[in-house]
Amino acid sequence: MKITLTAKLKLNHTREQKAALDAVTLSYRDALNYTSQVAFEMGKSSNQAKIQKEVYATLRERFGLGAQMACSVPRQVGATYKTLWTKVKQAKAARERNPKARRYKGLDNAPRFVSRTLSYQYQRDYSFKKGQQVSISTLAGRLVLPYEGYARHLEYIASGGAEIRAGKLWYDKRKKQYFLLVPMEIELPEPDPMTHKQVVGVDVGMRYFAVASNTSNKALFKSGKATLRKAERFQKARKSLQQKGTRSAVRRLVALSGRERRFIADTNSSLASEILKTYPHAFIGVEELTGVRNRTERRSRKGSSEKTRKANRRRAKWSYAELLGFLAYKAPLHGSMVVKVDAHYTSQTCSRCGHCSKGNRPNSGLMFVCQSCGYHLHSDLMGARNTGLRALLVRQDWASTGCLSCTPDVSDAETKAARLSRYAELRWSPDTSPRL
Repeated sequence: MKITLTAKLKLNHTREQKAALDAVTLSYRDALNYTSQVAFEMGKSSNQAKIQKEVYATLRERFGLGAQMACSVPRQVGATYKTLWTKVKQAKAARERNPKARRYKGLDNAPRFVSRTLSYQYQRDYSFKKGQQVSISTLAGRLVLPYEGYARHLEYIASGGAEIRAGKLWYDKRKKQYFLLVPMEIELPEPDPMTHKQVVGVDVGMRYFAVASNTSNKALFKSGKATLRKAERFQKARKSLQQKGTRSAVRRLVALSGRERRFIADTNSSLASEILKTYPHAFIGVEELTGVRNRTERRSRKGSSEKTRKANRRRAKWSYAELLGFLAYKAPLHGSMVVKVDAHYTSQTCSRCGHCSKGNRPNSGLMFVCQSCGYHLHSDLMGARNTGLRALLVRQDWASTGCLSCTPDVSDAETKAARLSRYAELRWSPDTSPRL
């Protein structure tokens, strides 16, 4: 089994070398915006070959890009338009189901590129040299720069134990420092259902970022109260500085830029690592939450209370997909595996008797009380248990058929109904419950 890791290499450049890197990144960004406008005028085209035919000569002459970078620009712009067209189609389908759904506006204007990040093709735009150095292309030729990074990643590069792919040159504006992001494919043993000694379910939310439980009743709770309070301080500081508007306030805003985003990413990364260390060699089930914001987000209106606006801000800024992405990214390195299961009714279904009802969660609170058998439990823990049971079903199918489905098939309504029918037969057998 092959997995992809991304090595973040810090480039140790001089002032003159940084000026050369500034020139190529700014020129590349201008080329992206020019190509994006051309593609927009071509009927918002995502056809990379047609875009390249239209802009290639201009990218070489006007922006001074090398041949390979002049090919990378239309490739990146075409991929961006393709993604935006996919979102337009998804939004259109959502509006057909629900006329009140929002219209996607991502293609109303040509996409703008603001980040000073450019794509480098391995062995063409960049290559590694002896002595922990890398050679990269600029407008004025090649630069050979020393680099540093995570020890394990450096070992993969030096030993040739990884297959290196196209990288990105990225500029950290806050640190005034360039980094080279290098994707590496490494080979791991093929997964087998017998090597995963436990099955774990993970439920994510706002009051508790993650609640995990295995079939032996070992539970992990991660409260979001203190973390959200700290994230709110970043928002308040940004708002205050924006209202002040002085030159010193603007400088402070630049220094603080991205700090809240990095704090959220660090929290998600640490939480993913904590789950994997708590449950080693596990088969982990997570909920399929694609499109969850469109289903749950409430619109702010004039006269909305501060409590409603605050809840909307929290819901909008926290990234469940990032947490689950970190979990799936790190799991193979810990001998674990992550699969997605249906999220339908996981917090409304009693794991003891199978009764499913909205009334099982009074006032959508934290306590689950089954209206049929009277069983009561923390609602997020109930969601984690039901997710774990569905993951257990996936593992059993994998062991019996030899085929593993990491994501539920949502294209066919009959298939989905059959899966939900199977889930209704699942029961949680242990009688004891962990203390909160």
